[in-house]
Amino acid sequence: MKIVVLTGSPHKEGTTDLLADKFIEGAESKGHEIYRFDAAFRNIHPCLGCDACGMSGPCVHKDDIENEAIQKLREADVIALVTPVYYFAFSAQLKTVIDRFYSRTYDINNKQSVLLAAAGSNTPLTMRSITKHYQTLAGYMHWQDRGMVLAAGCPTRDAIAKTNYPDEAFKLGQSL
Repeated sequence: MKIVVLTGSPHKEGTTDLLADKFIEGAESKGHEIYRFDAAFRNIHPCLGCDACGMSGPCVHKDDIENEAIQKLREADVIALVTPVYYFAFSAQLKTVIDRFYSRTYDINNKQSVLLAAAGSNTPLTMRSITKHYQTLAGYMHWQDRGMVLAAGCPTRDAIAKTNYPDEAFKLGQSL
């Protein structure tokens, strides 16, 4: 399978970087082809809502999303969304990419998907909104959810490394 891993953390070597690495390691162990797009370190621009794309492209922005990621998303069997949880939601960097799905809605629906998220907080509210947002997105895009790793209470890479979450991410990658 072809798997696109979209990451949204502005922190190199952070919590979600570890989750992404372990997920990729697990998927590669099963022979899957991986494309990783680290949104925080790419030339990306937010959707303008101009509707020039008509939901079927091209987008007016000629950035790394349009010139590279969209084609990989169109070819993908699985889309992995990997994000820190900031104020109960996807990071702005990943949300920018998600908003740009609009330009190719019909080309990137009917896929499989996973969510890997990490948060410093571990209150009951921590993962509720991001989980609902992911489920709503997956439903709208007709994606089949293949699993989630929700690493609450992991504010640092050292903290998450001492949990079972990296192993869960590896197993999720292997399960595809």
